[in-house]
Amino acid sequence: MKIGEATKLRILELCKDRNITINKLATISGIKQSTINNITSSRNKGANIRTIKMICDGLNITIQDFFNNNIFNNLEKELQ
Repeated sequence: MKIGEATKLRILELCKDRNITINKLATISGIKQSTINNITSSRNKGANIRTIKMICDGLNITIQDFFNNNIFNNLEKELQ
């Protein structure tokens, strides 16, 4: 799995765990819904760290909490 796919799955998992929609996540994070939609629909190959930090702030979790998940184990090598 690549980092973009893992990030997408982690965001969807966090929304499911908190019973919130992508729209709600966008609102509480101060991010455009289209940005999160692009990440979770795989239109973007990944999210930048600023976007992830804003998502974490909206969810009241740390970046460490975001990435401290088995989904980020064994990521494939990224090719440019």
